[in-house]
Amino acid sequence: MPYPRLLRLCAFTLAVGAALNSPSALANMPVKPDITPKVPSTQPDTDQLIVRFRDTTSTAAADKVLGKMRTEKKQSFRYTKSTFQKSDVFRFDKRKGKAEWDTLSTWLKAQPEVEYVEPDYILTKMVTPTVPPAYTPNDPYLSYQWPLLDAISGIRADQAWGYTTGSGSVVAVIDTGILPHADLKPNLLPGYDMINDTLVANDGNGRDADPTDPGDYVLAGECGSASAISSSWHGTHVAGTIAAVGNNATGVAGVAFGAKVMPLRALGKCGGYTSDIADAITWAVGGAVTGAPVNPTPARVINMSLGGTSTCGITMQNAINTARSKKAVVVVAAGNSNTDASTSSPANCPGVITVAATGRNGGKAYYSNYGSIVDIAAPGGSMNTGSADGILSTLNTGKQQAVADTYAYYQGTSMATPHIAGVAALMLAANPALTPDQVESLLKSSARAFPAPCTGCGTGLVDANAAVQAAISTPPPAVDPYAAIRTALTANSTLWTNKKIRNYSYILEQTTGGTATPVRLQLVIRSGILYSGVNLSTGKTLSYTDLKTKGKTIEQLFSTVNSAINAKAASIKASYDLTLGYPTSIFVDPSSSVVGDENTLKASSFIRL
Repeated sequence: MPYPRLLRLCAFTLAVGAALNSPSALANMPVKPDITPKVPSTQPDTDQLIVRFRDTTSTAAADKVLGKMRTEKKQSFRYTKSTFQKSDVFRFDKRKGKAEWDTLSTWLKAQPEVEYVEPDYILTKMVTPTVPPAYTPNDPYLSYQWPLLDAISGIRADQAWGYTTGSGSVVAVIDTGILPHADLKPNLLPGYDMINDTLVANDGNGRDADPTDPGDYVLAGECGSASAISSSWHGTHVAGTIAAVGNNATGVAGVAFGAKVMPLRALGKCGGYTSDIADAITWAVGGAVTGAPVNPTPARVINMSLGGTSTCGITMQNAINTARSKKAVVVVAAGNSNTDASTSSPANCPGVITVAATGRNGGKAYYSNYGSIVDIAAPGGSMNTGSADGILSTLNTGKQQAVADTYAYYQGTSMATPHIAGVAALMLAANPALTPDQVESLLKSSARAFPAPCTGCGTGLVDANAAVQAAISTPPPAVDPYAAIRTALTANSTLWTNKKIRNYSYILEQTTGGTATPVRLQLVIRSGILYSGVNLSTGKTLSYTDLKTKGKTIEQLFSTVNSAINAKAASIKASYDLTLGYPTSIFVDPSSSVVGDENTLKASSFIRL
């Protein structure tokens, strides 16, 4: 039977090299704590005071003020010098703090002979921030992880680890689920299985709180495959690249080995449905998903090493928009077809970071998609030149069901994507105030030039160290005072639009100025256009001119709020109908310094015709 179109994981060119066995010895050295360079502050204290007497002040009058400062204020000081600004500098017998200087300065400023007074502060040179040394954990297979350490084709993770290892960041991995690999389990958070279809789920049930990967193996004839395909344990490999436990004297280390991974199972046998993946995105950031509890640990980064040939649908885009609205960074694989990534979804969705793959030489991997929608590149491996040129991470030896922990090399944009997700986790650990747009911008601007050709691979090869330093030095975004009302406006106008109500009537009450008498109009709208109206205050039918100048459609009410936001009105308040979304009350005060410019609009008695 034919199978429905599903989104499939992006490691179409998966290749497994020699499996590695984990050593059992444990180290006593703790994980290095996160550190941020600190710049010493300038010394705020001083023992000198600058006093500027007025030009009309005589020497005798000035001496009288200084004498009072000695006798009344009990100060011990001596004249030091005069400045070119005709002020005098006095040195006191000891340094004083800000509070003492403030008290003395206040007294001096009250003397009519004094023009101004200020402490003669001692300033120091700006000390260059201390750059922490590169940090190398003791994981025995780290030497095989060229993507992390290689100075030419790697991401320079060891240098970034001097600043942060990702502690505090949560990365959602939407994939095939996860296995409790010993080198990964300590960094796993509870996740969710979002697969609704039991055939795809392959675990005997639908959605539940167990994201364990039961295997995505395919028998001959299933999913359109002529031969059997072993389980990939794809999600476990991806998660290990992001946050395999570091410095535990075992196996490998993740890019952000101090971060936590939250597994969301949305890919199973034959792939995964867009609707399940979209729900996984929503749940990952704390959004409401029918039948599932609220996620107690919302993610700031989402990794999607998956894709399919299609346009970006509304369902997927809405989920991505929800994630971004909750400050989550969405990282997506470009695809492995060596073609333009614009044909692959969700790589072609607005608002995501689309990742191409580089090989061992730092140039474009032979399989990687490319094009103008690609944002950045990261190591994805090139096993055509040797299995060790792939990406080493956590895996399992099982061909169908899970058997035993192991490590293996894979390649693909599926492997490049978690490198970017891991770096994003490091950046957010260093500066949690960063917005998704800031993370993307800093990743791209801090990337370094490709050491080998990589046309259509974005702005460059990701540099974890440069990205983290850029994150540390980036100030928090300016607070938008209109953000909440803009969000409410967008949500309710979308609700109203989706109802597709074109014929209706309602009462519009409008008050201009603080004490003006309200004008109440009964309005009829047909095909979205003002059709007729009655002035309820006078009982007269509105003329064409009055209807156009005084009446408003629901769309025009929304426009009133939007115009007030764009004009940065001093005060804006709006309430909306919970069912249909239309504004029930709008108050706009264009300027708080102007009396009588306030405008109030109220909508009531709505009837759908």
